[in-house]
Amino acid sequence: MVIGRFLNYVEIKTKITSTFAFLITMAYLFYIGSPVDWRLTLIFFASMFIFDMTTTAINNYIDSKTNHQSLGFKRKIALAIIFVMLGISTALGLYLAYLSDVVVLLIGAVCFMCGILYTFGPIPISRQPLGEIFSGLFYGLLIPFILLYINLPEDTLLKLSLNFTAINLQLNIMPLFTVVLLSVPPVCTTANIMLANNICDLERDITVKRFTLPYYLGKRKSVYLFAGLYYLGYLDIILMVVLGKLPWVCLLSLATVYPVQKNINQFFKVQDKAKTFIVSIKNYVLIMGALSLMIFIGGLSF
Repeated sequence: MVIGRFLNYVEIKTKITSTFAFLITMAYLFYIGSPVDWRLTLIFFASMFIFDMTTTAINNYIDSKTNHQSLGFKRKIALAIIFVMLGISTALGLYLAYLSDVVVLLIGAVCFMCGILYTFGPIPISRQPLGEIFSGLFYGLLIPFILLYINLPEDTLLKLSLNFTAINLQLNIMPLFTVVLLSVPPVCTTANIMLANNICDLERDITVKRFTLPYYLGKRKSVYLFAGLYYLGYLDIILMVVLGKLPWVCLLSLATVYPVQKNINQFFKVQDKAKTFIVSIKNYVLIMGALSLMIFIGGLSF
């Protein structure tokens, strides 16, 4: 069916990275008792989600030129789908900026630019040792930041004023520090999905002159980095509870360390796209799902 081919084209199963980053932030807003502007929030979610599908479609469209993989549509139709989704997500993003302010416009513009340059251009980001950093930061940090920015009281995170003679930017350190801490688990788990993918594809990537982070680190160090990012996420959860940024019930999410470690051990033994890449997805769902749920429960109980 057409819908099935479309969902396959945009790899709908991989959209958990944007969805869970959104959910953990919504859970946090609920926990701190912040009112939600549902109009802005839903517009943001639609723009974010459609643009996520757009970047995946662009990636598949460009890669199909060399790997000859079927897109499910004729190339002209596949390209038209990209332009339609890009147009819709851009329109929604501009509307969100119109309803909010220039900060959302500027950050949104950066997200759109990097999303397109990820696989398009003379030197795509995906062909450099930067993919993990960009995917982690843009999915794990900027999604929570924008969502918090449009829902928290004005000037909570920062204040930007522009005129013809000066640009004034005021950063509120402690609220921004909280955003960074909240973003560490989604940043680390998202980056690990990209890292696992690049580790598994290392030999094939080299043949097509795609020099990703594992090419420079080597497989052994890359696998240790894969494990270390998960441990960093767990340490961050403990730190946020100790600092009072999250409820103590979030410590229960640390119970996921057992299945996550089993998955890490499995990946240490074999790095194969068909057999073990899936552990990065499983770990993402385990960590992000458990933490989002515990934050929500904290909002109900405290």
